[in-house]
Amino acid sequence: MAEHTEALDLAVEPRDLEVDQIIDVGQSLLVRAEALFDSLFRPWNLYQIAIAVGLFAVAHVLRAVLGPHIRTWMANRENWPKWRIRILVVIHQRLRPIFYVALLWLTVFALREWTWPSRSYLLSIVATLAFAWLFIVFVTRLIKSPFLRKFVRYGAWIYATLEILDLVGEAETLLDSAGFSVGSVRFSLLLLVQAIVILSVLIAVARLLTTSTSNKIRQNEDISPSMQVLIVKMLQIGFYGIAFYAGVKAIGIDLTGLAVLSGAIGVGLGFGLQKVVSNLVSGVIILLDKSVKPGDVISLGTTFGWINSLGARYVSVVTRDGKEYLIPNEDLITGQVVNWSHSNDFVRLDIYFGTAYHDNPREVRRIAIEAAKSVDRVLTTRPAVCHIVGFGDSSVDYILRFWISDPTGGLTNIRGNVYLALWDAFEENGISIPFPQREVKVLEGGPIKPPSVALD
Repeated sequence: MAEHTEALDLAVEPRDLEVDQIIDVGQSLLVRAEALFDSLFRPWNLYQIAIAVGLFAVAHVLRAVLGPHIRTWMANRENWPKWRIRILVVIHQRLRPIFYVALLWLTVFALREWTWPSRSYLLSIVATLAFAWLFIVFVTRLIKSPFLRKFVRYGAWIYATLEILDLVGEAETLLDSAGFSVGSVRFSLLLLVQAIVILSVLIAVARLLTTSTSNKIRQNEDISPSMQVLIVKMLQIGFYGIAFYAGVKAIGIDLTGLAVLSGAIGVGLGFGLQKVVSNLVSGVIILLDKSVKPGDVISLGTTFGWINSLGARYVSVVTRDGKEYLIPNEDLITGQVVNWSHSNDFVRLDIYFGTAYHDNPREVRRIAIEAAKSVDRVLTTRPAVCHIVGFGDSSVDYILRFWISDPTGGLTNIRGNVYLALWDAFEENGISIPFPQREVKVLEGGPIKPPSVALD
């Protein structure tokens, strides 16, 4: 019975301790609030509050009066660099708080020179808060994402306010008291806030390193495009993985206890996401064997276009009509892919035509080759050839073969241009292109008899 009572005491003791901490923090904050409320009714504190409100009104008037003149002056700086104009625009949008901070600090310095420091204590706190908030606004402008910018800005405002008001300790105690324990690890709101801050900073650093390193790799012409994509992907995985691991270790969570759980989750994800994993592995294989790379012209089924980008799960192929196909990496590994520019950009095209039997075949071949050479995109370094491939019912059949080096410019259009050149050349030299014709003769002299039908 004693052991049972002791166990109950041990189970209840942490919860009682948390409640006591919350009560202590609440009492401390209540005492500070009462002291601040009582001090506000002192004459000089009321004067400082009135001065702060009056200075805000003055800052608003200065913004209304000087704002249009500053904007006109900015409009005349057309020859300035864009980055300098952007800075001026940001400053112009924050003229009121800038004027307010400047007026507050000038007033604080003047009061400290002319009277006791205690008579400018509240004004100095307001000035420090205003300056900190304004500084945070300018710094967070560097963050491109609007959602992330607001998240960081509000979080920094809260922390700066607590730090200036000397309430960080009470806030940490209050957040830490709201939580629960799992084994030796305690989860609380304080741990959640720390995790968000630390992981955000580490991920931002990892993103900065990844972006700068990726730009240098893409500018290196000695590395093939496929290897550039592979190196960039590996750097992203490495940097973000290190950032996540370091962040989790920094907040004090032991990852060894999650090994079994992560293994079970991994097995379940492996069965449920077979296609996704297959595409990821196929993407790595494509990058390693260099079978396709950005800029290659490929044909896959009825899709013909050039590769725009290689992703972790799919390959982006842009066609001549502006459509962008997202082809899974697995299809490129298991299917038959025609890479028109795998080892080089030279592509041979064939077109078929026929001429009449009374035309000289040797002359037809010469005229066809000269017509192909006259088209802009047809290469002269790799000469075109023309061969007879058969004697048809009504024409002599030929094949004309020529080379191009820019398959991204399209294949149908170059074939059409060569056909037009052939048409003009044949018309100029009197070469005729036959077509099937039928003659129907009606014989005179006898009745038309119906066909006989044999009956069994």
